[in-house]
Amino acid sequence: MQYVKTIHILTKVYNEFDVITPQVEAIVAESGVKNGMVTVLTKHTTTGVTVNEALECLESDIAVALSLFAPEDRPYSHARMLRDYGSTAGNPTGHLKALVTGSHCHFLIQDGKINRGGAQDVYFCEYDGPASRNILVIVEGE
Repeated sequence: MQYVKTIHILTKVYNEFDVITPQVEAIVAESGVKNGMVTVLTKHTTTGVTVNEALECLESDIAVALSLFAPEDRPYSHARMLRDYGSTAGNPTGHLKALVTGSHCHFLIQDGKINRGGAQDVYFCEYDGPASRNILVIVEGE
């Protein structure tokens, strides 16, 4: 069996980290799957999905590390006019940060619950906001 649902998020700022664990857990519960896998996948190239401990201080450290990896003031090749889009690409750092955090995560489902560590939370990471975003949650199993 496969059950697919979309989480819609309206992000508020340019870079933000949103814990979406409760939404993912609710979708797993409503799917009725007792044993299987859940995949959480962003549909955007300047966002990420990652797993980490939900602590404000850690979110701040991650944001600082990502900004050192992809500083805003570099002369990126992607920061140019894109004829296909009809506008200037102003989001090269979003693409690079998303490359680091990845676009998805997977968890086992056992006895109808996500098998995750006590400090593991699912994060949706915005690197080019504010924007309307969609995250797919794919539950597979029996």
